[in-house]
Amino acid sequence: MTGFTVDPWDPGYAAALAVEALSELGSTSAELVLDVERPAADWKPVTPGPDADPPRTLLVADGVRRIDARVWVHDPGSPMPVPGIAASYAAGIVRCGQDGAELAEIQVNRTLISASADTPEVRTGHALYRPSKAADSSFEELSLALQRQVTQLEVDLAVRHRSASDDLLLVDGPLRGRTHLPRTVGYIKTHHTAYLPSPQSAVVAALAPGQRTPVFLMGTSWRRHAWYVRLPVRSTAPWAGVARCEAGADLDPAQVVRLADALTLALPPLAGVDYKDPRAPQNLVPIGGLEKLLRHHLGDARLLYRALRNAARG
Repeated sequence: MTGFTVDPWDPGYAAALAVEALSELGSTSAELVLDVERPAADWKPVTPGPDADPPRTLLVADGVRRIDARVWVHDPGSPMPVPGIAASYAAGIVRCGQDGAELAEIQVNRTLISASADTPEVRTGHALYRPSKAADSSFEELSLALQRQVTQLEVDLAVRHRSASDDLLLVDGPLRGRTHLPRTVGYIKTHHTAYLPSPQSAVVAALAPGQRTPVFLMGTSWRRHAWYVRLPVRSTAPWAGVARCEAGADLDPAQVVRLADALTLALPPLAGVDYKDPRAPQNLVPIGGLEKLLRHHLGDARLLYRALRNAARG
């Protein structure tokens, strides 16, 4: 009988490791510096040593977004209405410490985005949509403009709640737009690109739970330190339980190694469990819980859509 393995992620979500990446391991267009922590030929799984400690406080930041309606903005300077989006977004901070986790803050904003300089403020009976300008009218640019607002809100909340200089901030997703924040790590759950050559990719596959790869440097138009870590997982699927972490490229290598060790110790207790979360273990418990809460705080999409239609009719 031909053997097979079931991927632990729910099939309703994209796979944690894209099939394209799996079939093209060893090919990447990114610049790589593999000998940041140890020589590339001497790569092996890293277990944090006895001198490594988890952070006393780990702040977890996340944000969600939702397009409430596609809109047309009537721009006096254009013969045709300009497309736009009315959107709701929210961000939150969870503070994880030795005594458990607590919600620090949630903030919800709403925005009307278009390329028109005359994008109006829209006040409905249920929400206020503040105007924001995009570089052009393509849906891609409208979406990017929305994502920039989500990222900025996460940054604002993180700065506000960083009570101690040794707090470690974990942001869900790549580090872009947040590389200037100190002691901050981006946390990537899914892998769409195979960055490492085959010998180093084999080290990722050999990781045991609670281990990480050596730190390396990568980038194209951007540069970041990175490493892979494996969380507790029962599955033997390729790269099951593996997440990628990112830190700023301007950090001293020894500083990044200390960050990597601290986070490798902090993550396993926060790993998601498969009977509660279809994206376990990479979808950490604080991230999964925060996402659900943030989506609830966005409000009823149908109610907001009707309110926007009513406001458009005056």
